[in-house]
Amino acid sequence: MNLPLCRPIPNFIGKPDGEGSVQVHQDPRVKIDGAKVFAIYGKGGIGKSTTSSNLSAAFSKLGKRVLQIGCDPKHDSTFTLTKRLIPTVIDVLEQADFHSEELRPEDYVVEGYNGVMCVEAGGPPAGTGCGGYVVGQTVKLLKEHHLLEDTDVVIFDVLGDVVCGGFAAPLQHAERALIVTANDFDSIFAMNRIVAAIRAKSKTYDVRLGGVIANRSEQTDEIDRFNDAIGIGRVAHFPSLDIIRKSRLKKSTLFEMEQSPELDKVLDEYLRLAATLYAGETRYDAMPMKDRDIFDFLGFD
Repeated sequence: MNLPLCRPIPNFIGKPDGEGSVQVHQDPRVKIDGAKVFAIYGKGGIGKSTTSSNLSAAFSKLGKRVLQIGCDPKHDSTFTLTKRLIPTVIDVLEQADFHSEELRPEDYVVEGYNGVMCVEAGGPPAGTGCGGYVVGQTVKLLKEHHLLEDTDVVIFDVLGDVVCGGFAAPLQHAERALIVTANDFDSIFAMNRIVAAIRAKSKTYDVRLGGVIANRSEQTDEIDRFNDAIGIGRVAHFPSLDIIRKSRLKKSTLFEMEQSPELDKVLDEYLRLAATLYAGETRYDAMPMKDRDIFDFLGFD
C-alpha cells in the first residue's frame, strides 16, 4: 500500500504563508479550541522529547488534562510516558486503508504516566511523503473523536529539521512555541533559524514565541547573551545530569525516578515551568540574526 503523498502548493496568491513558503496546507476548519497548545522545538538530539514528556508529566501533576503529540517519524516522543513504542496514526490509517471513519480512539491514543494521553503521528517512509500531512490528519482525528474537548494542555513534540511541512504544521495549531537549546554554538545557531521560521509563520497564524528552555547545560551565558540580542527570554534551565540519561534508559519520566536533592531541584523547575506557562501569556517578538551575523556573534575572539 503506497502512502498518500502530499503535494505542497506554493502559497503566493492571497495571504502568504510566510515569505515564499511552500508548505502543506492544513484544513483551516480543524482548530484546537479551549486547550493551551505548545509546540516544542530545538536542534535534533537536544532533548526535546525528554523535555516534552517531563513537562507533560508536570502539567498532569498540577491537575491538568494533558495530550502529547509526537511529530517525528521516529515515533519515540512518548515512550517514557507509556513504557513502549505506541502505534502511530499513519500506521493505523494504513491498516484501515485510510478510511479514518473506521478508527476508534483506542486505536491510536494511549494513556501514559499520571493520565497523560499520548499520540504518535508517525510519518511516511523516508523520501515517500510529507510529515505535515500526518500532523494534519492527527489533529483532524482527535477533533472527530472529541478528544480535544476535555483537554487542558496539548504539547506537540516536533522533529528537529527546519525543512519540511512536518516541522511547520504544529505552528498552525500552537499558540506558543518553546525552543530547547544547549549553551553551545550549534544549538544556538539552530535556535536562531527556528526563531526565523516561527516569525514567518506568525504572520499568518496566531503562534508566537513563548521562550527558551536551556537544557543539558551547566551555564547559560551564551544563551542569555543571544536572547538579549534578539529579544527573547529564558523560561527554564535544566542542567546535564546523569539521572536524566538514566530515566530514558529506564523508559521513565523523571517523576518516577528515585528521589534525591539534585533531582528534586529539576522536578521543581518542571513544575514551576508548567505553572508559569499555564498561568501566563508571555509572547516574544524576537528578531533573528542573519546566518553570517550570528556566526560572528557567537563564541570567543
